[in-house]
Amino acid sequence: MNAVEIEQAISELAELPFDRAEFPFAFLEAFGNKATTLKKLRSGASNASDLPSGVLQRSNIHIATCDVGAVDQALKALRESPKTAAAKAKFILATDGEDFQAEDLNTGETVACTFADFPNHFGLFLPLAGITTVKQIRESTFDIRATSRLNKLYVELLKDNPEWATAERRADMNHFMARLIFCFFAEDTDIFNGEGLFTRTVEQMSARDSSNTHDVISQIFQAMDTPTRHDGKLDERYRKAAGTPRWADVFPYVNGQLFSGNTDVPRFSRIARAYLIQIGNLNWKKINPDIFGSMIQAVADDEERGALGMHYTSVPNILKVLNPLFLDDLRAALEDAGDNGRKLLNLRNRMAHIRVFDPACGSGNFLVIAYKQMREIEAEINLRRGDANRKSAIPLTNFRGIELRDFPAEIARLALIIAEFQCDVIYRGQKEALADFLPLDSQNWITNGNALRLDWLALCPPAGSGVRMQADDLFGTPLDQSEIDFENEGGETYICGNPPYIGDKYQTKEQKDDLRTFKSGKQEVRAVDYIAGWFWKASDYIRHGGRFAFVSTNSICQGVQVPLIWPKIFANGQAIFFAHENFMWGNNAARNAQVTCIIVGVADAQERRKFIYSDAARKEVANINPYLSPGDTVIVARASEPISELGVMFGGNIPRDQGNLLLSTDEARTLLDDYPQAKPLIRPIVGSAEFINGLQRYCLWISDDQADLAYAIPPIAERLSKIREYRLNGSERGRAGLDTPYKFERTIIGNKHTIVVPSVSSERREYLPCGLMPPDVRVSNLALAIYDAPLWNLSVVASRLHLVWVGAVCGKLETRYRYSNTMGWNTFPIPTTLTEQGKADLTRCAEDILLAREAHFPKTIAELYDPAKMPDNLRHAHERNDEVLERIYIGRKFRNDTERLEKLFELYTKMTGKKAA
Repeated sequence: MNAVEIEQAISELAELPFDRAEFPFAFLEAFGNKATTLKKLRSGASNASDLPSGVLQRSNIHIATCDVGAVDQALKALRESPKTAAAKAKFILATDGEDFQAEDLNTGETVACTFADFPNHFGLFLPLAGITTVKQIRESTFDIRATSRLNKLYVELLKDNPEWATAERRADMNHFMARLIFCFFAEDTDIFNGEGLFTRTVEQMSARDSSNTHDVISQIFQAMDTPTRHDGKLDERYRKAAGTPRWADVFPYVNGQLFSGNTDVPRFSRIARAYLIQIGNLNWKKINPDIFGSMIQAVADDEERGALGMHYTSVPNILKVLNPLFLDDLRAALEDAGDNGRKLLNLRNRMAHIRVFDPACGSGNFLVIAYKQMREIEAEINLRRGDANRKSAIPLTNFRGIELRDFPAEIARLALIIAEFQCDVIYRGQKEALADFLPLDSQNWITNGNALRLDWLALCPPAGSGVRMQADDLFGTPLDQSEIDFENEGGETYICGNPPYIGDKYQTKEQKDDLRTFKSGKQEVRAVDYIAGWFWKASDYIRHGGRFAFVSTNSICQGVQVPLIWPKIFANGQAIFFAHENFMWGNNAARNAQVTCIIVGVADAQERRKFIYSDAARKEVANINPYLSPGDTVIVARASEPISELGVMFGGNIPRDQGNLLLSTDEARTLLDDYPQAKPLIRPIVGSAEFINGLQRYCLWISDDQADLAYAIPPIAERLSKIREYRLNGSERGRAGLDTPYKFERTIIGNKHTIVVPSVSSERREYLPCGLMPPDVRVSNLALAIYDAPLWNLSVVASRLHLVWVGAVCGKLETRYRYSNTMGWNTFPIPTTLTEQGKADLTRCAEDILLAREAHFPKTIAELYDPAKMPDNLRHAHERNDEVLERIYIGRKFRNDTERLEKLFELYTKMTGKKAA
């Protein structure tokens, strides 16, 4: 269950008559517990409670219902119960149907409220449903409840008005929902005259059968689009001319294009009217625009509605972008200013000219958070200068965005308007906030369109009025000129966001065409991730000034993407000035797709200070290369052969057979039982899964002189016939194997031994899995192989040094290592100082690793290389191998992976430079 579904179930539970015996089970059911689980708890089979009316679910919660007035004592009994601790309960909960109390035993957070109000605190219990929460999400209970009800209303309205679900009218429907959200917020924050004005008016003026609900709402919308003043004075002529009824005349003029144009409203059923009133009765003062925006956009998106309630904005993650991009600099300037009035004034004026631009803004989360953070800094400036109630100098129009879809674009603008009002209330007071709020500014600073086709310079021009030197009075000129920014020509522009990733294999024709607009000369865009378009466009923009930082998948700084994407940016005279290493960008919700992300900030190459961030620390470095590693800017390109003295690594054998050349253990056994003469045609075969997990699999391996034998065995002949038919219907290249359907497309084998390297392996392992196979074992195309190479090559593959290199330059599949012979092996630099003695030492290390594994037979590679269970003798063999290899590079063992990469990139640059020369 997702958070919205849980909220709905909890709300329904709170509305039912309280059943003391049934409540604990109904509560657990609301959080997704299955019927079989509840049955065991009811029977007592899994109920570990030692209290008379208690229900204790191990590792989750201990619940007790009690007599009226006894909640305090019941909660105390739960807390002191030995079973609570023994069963490792996360929560305790006590209720008598009138009062409700609960406690998170891990954090100490408590809830004490009426029973009817407990759904407002459901976020505390989300871990019961496997939803890992952060404090921000628990505080966003309102946003989840509001989204839940808006979703119900939206679905009900589309059911009653199917024409509004068509492509022609969907924009009208979305615009209608944006208007409703504004009305709900405005009626609870005194923007309208009187609390609950909109909901109360609809409830009183529309018929209970809902027959005229749409007319009532439409007239309210028309009133808010009709002026009430002329030359600053009240003027009733506008409303009279518009035919505004007296009951609608109490609504203020809103303008801002929010209620202009079409005021058509979908028809309401009784159910839809009830939903509308229910939504209006929520407390909309609690809306959190930086969270609510991304959640509400899911209401109007057919694809996203299935994941409703999972659209929490991770504010800490967004600040990982905004802080190093520019907010840290503003805070440092504030700290430096202290109580110096002139410095504070210049900082405030500087902030008034800062533009924040998100060219993939969605529902505006980055812009809202940036705005709120800047208002907080500005408020501190005003406080220090004695201007606490001063009107903000930071205009909303400086927070600009582009969004492909129309509804998120509207929600982004609405979220910014709400954020501005909330900030005014916090920093200036309710009275001043209301005085300046209406009418809304009609400028549209969120553009709806394809960001890769629009002119960013036109939408967010870098030129603007300068901020000149400021003095404390009309006549004084400060003598200490160094304390003041003389000029801030054109202000500052910071581009940020989380553009769409979309790997090259998943892009539509239109998206490929978007990328082709950036093609110049031999620039190849065929294999480029879609997000590269934003990096290139932002790079071109900041040639006129500014910086940018985007959240991205880590693929753009790995493997073949690096030489495709980054030279274009470096050619613009720019460099990476900060980067955040791999972290999970997710919404902290169950079943929410977690994406391994990085953050990359780019500025003019002259930017002096550069930082690499991780979740644990920040490190200042001299330079950041496109692999997000400290060191010189180097780009590793594919190599067709090793640049070092290494054996040739091949991709495994490609069957191209629709599975007909491959045999399971049972199939191989049956074939040999029925046709013993087939034995010479069957060989073991390994790919990544077989090698790592110790699985047995076989293949038909048939040479030209064995073809007649193969065709004489009926089940083999049948398989070969299917292969020929499959290849016949394939591509022109595939038809090359029609005359030899008994052969793999690629057939390479060793005479002495084969070093096997899986193509994909877990990032949890401290070393790449690799092994030595006898010559009769075939390697499939799901692994790579070095045939008959000296054994010291295995020592290299198995080293920590090589793992670090592969992790940086090969790219990853999700978070797993994805090995490539052309990127990882052929480019791996080994010092030319490697001697025959060094090779002999590495050979001994490889043998020791193999012997250490052998001592634990029949454990699999997966079992042996589990970081928590790796045998001591195997770990010691690897550590010895690392030390011997690394001494060849610097005469000692490297201190850490950062030092390893720096040395490898340095050596790669020298070796490829010599080769090119």
